[in-house]
Amino acid sequence: MTVLDSSIPRFHLAIPVDDLDAARHFYGTVLQLEQGRSAESWVDWNLHGHQLVTHLAPASPAGAHNPVDGHDVPVPHFGLLLSVTEFHRLAERLRGNHTEFVIEPYLRFEGKPGEQWTMFLRDPAGNALEFKAFADDSQVFATEGNN
Repeated sequence: MTVLDSSIPRFHLAIPVDDLDAARHFYGTVLQLEQGRSAESWVDWNLHGHQLVTHLAPASPAGAHNPVDGHDVPVPHFGLLLSVTEFHRLAERLRGNHTEFVIEPYLRFEGKPGEQWTMFLRDPAGNALEFKAFADDSQVFATEGNN
């Protein structure tokens, strides 16, 4: 069981999935998130201290794309800011599980404010996820450049 720091605000996000077994495999096995409470139509996940809930909803979300650093970034999306080491470890685990990337892991805004490693993928229900890592945490909210 993960001990959480309640002094840090945590988000709650509920997303639609069309197959709870596929969601359990992806979020529990591939991403290795701790599963919390569940019912026939939903599962809670510990997303590094944040509460992510996968709700069974047959219609998958439709999304748009916005251009960022020469790539079509899926909107909406969500994800985590990881350490650079955790980012690369996750990228290798995703590759090992034959995950298809929407945007392959790469270094975005190299040499500019907000430089970050980023990758985009979709869960089995089509929800877009972004995982990123900043070598310099002071750049997370950099005001120059497009992050």
